[in-house]
Amino acid sequence: MKILVPDTIELDLDDLTSAGNEAVVYAVDKPIPSGHRDAEVLVVWRNTSENLADAAHGMPHLKLVQTLAAGPDSVLAAGFADHVAITSGRSLHDGPVAEHALALVLAAIRRLDVLLESQRDSTWNAPYNAAQSDPSTEQLYTLDGANVTIWGFGSIAGRLAPLLAALGAKVTGVASSGGERYGFPVVPADDLPEVLRTTDVLISILPATAETTDALNDAILETLPSTATFVNVGRGATVDEDALVAALQQGRLRAAALDVTKEEPLPSGSKLWSAPNLIITPHVAGNRPKGAAKLVTANIQALGEGRPLTNQVAG
Repeated sequence: MKILVPDTIELDLDDLTSAGNEAVVYAVDKPIPSGHRDAEVLVVWRNTSENLADAAHGMPHLKLVQTLAAGPDSVLAAGFADHVAITSGRSLHDGPVAEHALALVLAAIRRLDVLLESQRDSTWNAPYNAAQSDPSTEQLYTLDGANVTIWGFGSIAGRLAPLLAALGAKVTGVASSGGERYGFPVVPADDLPEVLRTTDVLISILPATAETTDALNDAILETLPSTATFVNVGRGATVDEDALVAALQQGRLRAAALDVTKEEPLPSGSKLWSAPNLIITPHVAGNRPKGAAKLVTANIQALGEGRPLTNQVAG
């Protein structure tokens, strides 16, 4: 088989090439070269939407599209034929995203953004010192005893939840169905409003789908306590950004941290940049797929042998 490998990552595919397969590196921001449109496998990582659309409509022999992203939304939207198998990079980003989510949660509840402003102003922030040690407000500044709700309880949540619990948080997951996952209680999405009423930290790891567009909206924000913190390491499409900015401006939400936004890079004129009590990082939670070559190799071998594919989401 001919395998097209993106120029945005180095993959060791020696096991595949030694078995007679051909691996060809291609540019993710240009049309697929005419000489390689006969490829049967396309590996995707940081591809432009134009590149994906070109591949979807100009590669008639394609059998598998393996994205290294945890969320396959951009590939699913490109228009690949129904017979083309699409597999995601689910699990490749669990560690890095969980790590960044924890960093954002701690930064937001400990209000490191406020302390950094004080540092830039060469100011010893005595009011902050008093607030985080005052019995009436000290609970706002710690995960110990906090009710943390993880919205979208998949494999990333499975890595993140134990880290939060180790710091004393009471973790509850929200997913399409309830039960227990990774040793933590998970409630169905219909029960979200009830859970939110006592939530101190809401972490979204939702994928981008038609159902999750603007999932964090004004109604959800109204249900959260005004002392709550919101963190998003899922997809920017899941947040009504105007509603979030309004909640922060009006003091209906204590703080928020976003690693993803609807438009990326975030335009300089976006209201998010100047929203109070908001931390923004430039979609850096993942970006380091761990074990990518192993997953690509396993799925291509499975394709050749007619076995089930790992993380198949379409086709």
